[in-house]
This record gives sequence, C-alpha cells and structure tokens, in this order.
Amino acid sequence: MTTFQWANDPNPLSITPKFIVPDENKPNLTNISHLDSIPIVDMNNDHEVLIHDISRACEEYGFFQLINHGIPKDLCENVLEVITEFFHLPYEDKVDMLSVTHMEDGKLFKYYIKDEKTKEKIFMWGEALFHTWHPVDVRFVQNLPTIPPSYRKVVATYIKEVASLITQLLSLISQSLGLDEDYLQRRLGENPKRTAQANYYPPCPNPDLTLGLRDHTDINILTILLADEGVTGLQVLKAEKWFEIDPVPGALIVNVADQLQVLSNDKYKSVQHRAVTNDTKKRTSFAVFIGPEEHGFVGPIQELLDENNPPKYRNYTIDEFMREYRNQEGKRRMVKEFFKIDSGVNK
Repeated sequence: MTTFQWANDPNPLSITPKFIVPDENKPNLTNISHLDSIPIVDMNNDHEVLIHDISRACEEYGFFQLINHGIPKDLCENVLEVITEFFHLPYEDKVDMLSVTHMEDGKLFKYYIKDEKTKEKIFMWGEALFHTWHPVDVRFVQNLPTIPPSYRKVVATYIKEVASLITQLLSLISQSLGLDEDYLQRRLGENPKRTAQANYYPPCPNPDLTLGLRDHTDINILTILLADEGVTGLQVLKAEKWFEIDPVPGALIVNVADQLQVLSNDKYKSVQHRAVTNDTKKRTSFAVFIGPEEHGFVGPIQELLDENNPPKYRNYTIDEFMREYRNQEGKRRMVKEFFKIDSGVNK
C-alpha cells in the first residue's frame, strides 16, 4: 500500500507528493515560538493550590504538564520503547493490522487531509495504532500487537495506572468547576468511551512540507499524553500563533477535549494542536482518551448556568457528535461548533 510506503524504513530518503500538504497547511517552522510558560501542575501540591492550578491551566491554555503523577518512570519508558519497536517492524509483520478506517479497534492507519483544489488525499507523515482499553477487563489486549512479545503486558500495566490517574484528574477538574468531586465521573455514564492511540513520526527529510498530524481538537473529555523526552513536535495554537511545547522530563501532558469545553460552557478550552516532524529524530507518543458513553447526553452543565452565563451549546448525544465528526472527514474539523446555539455553523 502506498500509504505505508516507508513503514519498514524509519529513515526515508525522500518525500513524495502524497505527503506534501497544501500551502495553507504547511507548518512554517521558522516562525514557531517555544511555550515555556505552559502550566506545570504538581500533584504533590496542597489540595487548594492543585485545584487552582488546574483551573487556571484549563481556562487559559487548555493544556498542562503533570508532574509527580505517580506512574513509574521506568514503566513510561518501557511503553515508548515497545511502541517504537512495533513501528520499526518490517512491513510484512504489520500488514494484517493495516486499515484505511480511523478508529478501527487494533488497527494501523494514517491520517490525511483533502486538498481542496485537487480533492486528493494528502497523508500525514506518521502512523497510528488505535485501540480501546478498560481499567479492569484486560481482554482489550487481544486487539494489540503480539510483537514485540512484551507489548500487551507493558501497555496493560500502563493503562491500569493511567485509569487511576484519570479518576483523580476528573475529580480535581470537577472540584475546580465548583461541582461535587464525582460529578464528571458520573457524567461519563456506565460505559465511558475509552480509547487510546500509539503514534509514530519518523524523521522527515523536508519537515516544512508536511505534518505529522494536522491541526485539530480532541473529541472526548480529557487526553493524557506520554511522549518522548527531548523531542519537540507537539504544537498548540494560542492567540492565533503556534507555540511548541517542550516536554518536561517525567511529565505527562494533559489537555482539555471538546466535551469538557461544552460541559463547562466554554469556561475550559479545547484548543487546536498539531504534530510536526523534524529531519533528525523520530518521535513516539501514546495518548489515552476518556469520554462520555455513546448514548449519553452532553451539554452545558446546568449548575454552571445563570442569566449572565446562558447555555452556548444545545444538548446532543455522542452518537450525534460522531456522525458530524465523520461528515467532516479530511477537513479541519469544527464539530463542537456545529452544536453551538445561533452559531450559524449548522445552518
């Protein structure tokens, strides 16, 4: 398959037109700033300080780096190592996992954008392995790679740790909004949408011509990202300018996703972000997502509304949200905006 033409070569020598994004999508890497001031949230801080720091980060940035999160450093390192080993496998060892469909459990795929002029698909310079997860039922590993042999065990161990951390963060975020500490956990429903994605971005000979992942917002409630230390690539949009996040050693990157922005009635921000490449280093990351169950309703939290803060979104189900998400395939998605009251987007 041409979409995976460099799958068995971590150091490709050339870039083809299939990966060259239109001019309006090119990253312009000479005009990028480093966002040194992205909030760093320390889980060891006093409770009130912790609540304040999370509130500020979610409201002003939509991103923060979490330190002293309790997940062992060697486990985090092992996760990135087995993911890298997997993506470095020969094409023949991965061919049965390839898919052209995003969000197919246990499958490899490539993101793409559509050139508005030619209508051609332009593929991103990266591969992703998507799968579901569960905090207790480890049968989800049956859809994970069997090579390397340690992949399933390492990822399952990490997921168990992250699941506990997500519960803590949802409680802290609930409190930061002035709600009961179990509010967001209850809003997830009995069968929350639990997904994860391993990402691999090989070195690219012409980073200015392509993207690892186009600009987007995450579609669930919260994202926990584990990424290589010492390798930049994640960029966030703030005040209409792209900033590069420098990973703090030992930190996890946490970001607000669309459903939390809607629930908070725009108090907390799900911001545009993207992945870029470089010409010398590969970058590996592992994102864990949590979101509401498919048939549950999402809309601004009633307790946060009053005459000075009326609802900015109509209620909808995740089913409705995902239908609109699929309708915007290949474009810069503006899905939550579709459900804004009097926005004009859905007219």
